[in-house]
Amino acid sequence: MTDPRLAALSQLLPGLRLLTDPADLEHYGRDWTRRWTPAPLAIALPAAADEVQAIVRWARATGVGIVPSGGRTGLSGGAVAADGELVLSLERMNKVLGFDPVDRTLTVQAGIALEAVHNAAREHGLVYPVDFAARGSCSIGGNIATNAGGIRVIRYGNTREWIAGLKIVTGTGELLDVGRGLVKNSSGYDLRHLAVASEGTLGVIVEATLRLADPPPPTSVMLLALPDFESLMRVFATLRAKLRLEAFEFFTDRALYHVVAHGAYRPFEEDHAYYVVAEFAAGEAGEAAALDAFESCVGEGWVLDGVISQSDAQAAQLWRLREGITESLAKYVPYKNDVSVRVSAMPAFLADAQSLLAAQYPQFDVVWFGHIGDGNLHINVLKPEGMDQAAFVADCERVTKLLAAALQAHGGSISAEHGIGLVKKPYLSSTRSAAEIDLMRGIKRVLDPDGVMNPGKLFDPT
Repeated sequence: MTDPRLAALSQLLPGLRLLTDPADLEHYGRDWTRRWTPAPLAIALPAAADEVQAIVRWARATGVGIVPSGGRTGLSGGAVAADGELVLSLERMNKVLGFDPVDRTLTVQAGIALEAVHNAAREHGLVYPVDFAARGSCSIGGNIATNAGGIRVIRYGNTREWIAGLKIVTGTGELLDVGRGLVKNSSGYDLRHLAVASEGTLGVIVEATLRLADPPPPTSVMLLALPDFESLMRVFATLRAKLRLEAFEFFTDRALYHVVAHGAYRPFEEDHAYYVVAEFAAGEAGEAAALDAFESCVGEGWVLDGVISQSDAQAAQLWRLREGITESLAKYVPYKNDVSVRVSAMPAFLADAQSLLAAQYPQFDVVWFGHIGDGNLHINVLKPEGMDQAAFVADCERVTKLLAAALQAHGGSISAEHGIGLVKKPYLSSTRSAAEIDLMRGIKRVLDPDGVMNPGKLFDPT
């Protein structure tokens, strides 16, 4: 028998596409965490903002929670529907709505894939500079909802810096048009920035106006092998002083092992403790400066080996060593920590964190990689073959509590760019004070008085 609540929704919106097949419920009800059994009521796929408004008003009337859904590439359980919620997928709202050549902005629906945004910007001779490996499947709305960063934060910053305006359907069903593309607007609170990183707990982002930039200059890529993390920080300082860095990414020997096992080429004959992929502005001056920086770092003993790309194909090959890490680890169902500290605090924090994890995880393979330029570290703990998944997660959560305390001591954050969702919810207080959390709860009560927007994510209702 059809659920009467869904019957009422179908009557309200006769043209709304609703999915209830078990395979669809499973597919749309989870994200990349794979830790919760999906159990949504149904999947709604609206085609326009007014349909989203009607769905939210229906949710308020029926008491059904709404889980906004983009590409579901998140790693913190933010897009999980495990308690009878309605998944509101934006995948049909995937169009480019307009381009303004004077303001250099691109207006898009929230369900558009990041790669499609890149392609649309390129058609106008410009770029949308936020980028990461999941570009083909993640959506711009999800990027905004988590303030995604990626591999070029060192040059361009996080998603937040590139949002000129948003349209948001709040938890009351009201459509807000915030920002409106203005460069200057000192007329009160900036609700646009409030929506960024809100993880769908305040409303549904349905449209975004994105700032675009000039294409970067031609670039080259270098891969460097380093003996220790202290050397890595010295190399970063040297390259940042001598080159126009577009990206500076690091990974460990264990990360390289898994990427090579997954099909990538082995770059050096010998194994080394740390590796760096750095992208920099090329040209004769850039190449000369890169060679000078490389020789200087080798002379200091900070770099043990290295290679500079001689073609676009080789540059892509070098980047695959970094961008292929997540895919190479997927079969292990890793437990992921996405943390950040100030760049200056990274050596001290990493020393404490490595000691902590070596003591607590002696039996686990721990893979580190991340974005040095913005203080973001990704820690992947791999489940041993044959170990029960629940026992593995429980052991990892025990150690994450200790890691959160270490982050608090170093002034860091338990979530750099993946969001809090369900996974990091128990550790929010290590990053935010009780007063801040109370204020966040108060903001949610104003914009979502009935608590229908992504319930249970970020923090529990009170």
